[in-house]
Amino acid sequence: MREPNAVDFWRGIALITIFINHIPGNVFQNYTYSQYGISDAAELFVFLAGWSIGIATRGRDGVPEPALRTVLRLISRMVEVYRAQLVITAIALAMLAGAALYLDNPLLVEWHNAGPIFSDPIQATVGWVTLLHQLGFFNILPLYVVLLGLAPAFVLLSRVHLGLAVGISALLYAVSLVFEINIPSWPVEGHWFFNPLCWQLLLVLGFAAHEWRRSSERFLAWRRKLMPLGIVIVIVGAVLSWFNLRPDPLAVPEPRLLFIFDKSYLSPARLVHFLGVLLAFQAVFGLVQPRARWLTRQLAGLGRNSLAVFSVGSVASLGAQLIRFWSGGGFATDIFVVGCGLASLSFTAWFVEWRSRSPRPSSAA
Repeated sequence: MREPNAVDFWRGIALITIFINHIPGNVFQNYTYSQYGISDAAELFVFLAGWSIGIATRGRDGVPEPALRTVLRLISRMVEVYRAQLVITAIALAMLAGAALYLDNPLLVEWHNAGPIFSDPIQATVGWVTLLHQLGFFNILPLYVVLLGLAPAFVLLSRVHLGLAVGISALLYAVSLVFEINIPSWPVEGHWFFNPLCWQLLLVLGFAAHEWRRSSERFLAWRRKLMPLGIVIVIVGAVLSWFNLRPDPLAVPEPRLLFIFDKSYLSPARLVHFLGVLLAFQAVFGLVQPRARWLTRQLAGLGRNSLAVFSVGSVASLGAQLIRFWSGGGFATDIFVVGCGLASLSFTAWFVEWRSRSPRPSSAA
């Protein structure tokens, strides 16, 4: 088990934030940082995924591993994430169906875009297995599956020239943004909530930041110099959020996605705000770690086991939504569901690590 580090620490915070934000209307949602800016924890999660790819595709000596091993490693992770998506979607559908039966409320099977699974199971089953049909709040892992599928190309391009990988990624982002290109959903008409063609830029930036940090001493110097700019961006984002100041999509010029705060396409305002958050809070881990070691260990434990924790958090947040619906909500209910959810996330992280440390029985025994 590795010691707490900034990447695991921030990934733990992102996981908790996503869990709380996936329980709409709960009182603790008001204290997550998405309420005080333009971007939210999803950006942080994807950026750190890119950074982690930079770590995973190098050996302990820092030398890039062979290309074939990198490709197989990333495809293996993609399959793992895809499998997790299928499992949590199946559990979510069972929860909605069970709640509809228990509460005698057939409208519950319509929640979060689940209706087609029950009304048109033949097409919708093909849709959710191919990731073309996604439940609301269960749409981050499909994005991650596609990003991991694209990652080998960008990692191998970066070994030719890091700027080439970032340039192609930025070009793909810009074209998708200007021409509003996205992956369609099916059988329900629409498009993916998280557009992988745009969000891949954040993954590549996370990977590039890791590579730049390794190869250049100027990375830390520039990071410190830009910290005041990050603080200004965070303050501007907080003002815009507090006063709900957002561009009118019907009033901005074409291409309109360049000017609005669109999450699906990761519009430039969200991207700039997130980079500002990174710069402004870059020193937090170093300040917190020596003063609150128990807290950093807990958060880093969540981050180390992000896929399992995220999967349990997704199911737990849906359970919390159903309990709030059944009980009518309220402060006490919010404390109960969020408290139980956070406990389940911590237990998941502990259980995964306990399981990995436990000796396996010999086949001869």
